[in-house]
Amino acid sequence: MFQKLLDRDFQIEIHSHARAILSVDFPDAVEELEDAIVGLSIPIEEIIGSGGGETQGTQRLRRALADRGWTKLNFTVEKRINGVAREAISHEIDHVKTFEAGVIACEIEWNNKDPFYDRDLENFKRLHADGAISVGVIITRGTSMQDQMREMVHRFAEERALNSHEAVEAFGMARTARQKQEVDRRVKNAAMSFEAAWAAHFVSDKYGAATTHWSKLEDRVSRGVGNPCPLLLIGLPANIVTFDENINLEKIADEEQALVEEGVVTPG
Repeated sequence: MFQKLLDRDFQIEIHSHARAILSVDFPDAVEELEDAIVGLSIPIEEIIGSGGGETQGTQRLRRALADRGWTKLNFTVEKRINGVAREAISHEIDHVKTFEAGVIACEIEWNNKDPFYDRDLENFKRLHADGAISVGVIITRGTSMQDQMREMVHRFAEERALNSHEAVEAFGMARTARQKQEVDRRVKNAAMSFEAAWAAHFVSDKYGAATTHWSKLEDRVSRGVGNPCPLLLIGLPANIVTFDENINLEKIADEEQALVEEGVVTPG
């Protein structure tokens, strides 16, 4: 199962009998997820240009899922007494699809604060307990991507000669006084090159340990958050990040606007 993803070094973890459920009852869901994800690539320019927000690459993944019928759905669970609604709880899930055997729910956590995992897993748990979904799926940054993020950003800075605040701003990235001071401090105190200091600060500031990446998700699942909902976890590997695309920030902004106009993402 998911051999195409495994061959590309995606991380796959399957919990609470999800393997049996997916293989027997949802082979079409497995095929659709794999086909939507396996060709994913994210130019390093998009990681930089997004400023830590969702990249166009992950937005293209959302579009690929939406094209296959995995669309946003707001589940509403009501408590009724003698036919009168007394309490209603809503759970909005970004990608949901109904199959003959049941419903699969999927969330993409590219770069949120890590407590979003608690929200996702608890939503999956409640919806599964209420019989609304059969399996919950989370797609997030994998271990290799998180571990190599600083190295990749540093490589980009050197290749693009981002060797001063002026060069960074000329590339199209506005920097606050605080951000500039932090880079200067690293250059002075850690005897780092400007490129290395800028990359270290950028990654710490935008893709730090407290954001959504594999180890934070794994920690919650190992503690039983979301249990006993069957879970499929997919980690995006470093090797989907591409270099030498020579994409400028204006093109990234144009792609973002196109996705907004298509309704794949919301502005801001």
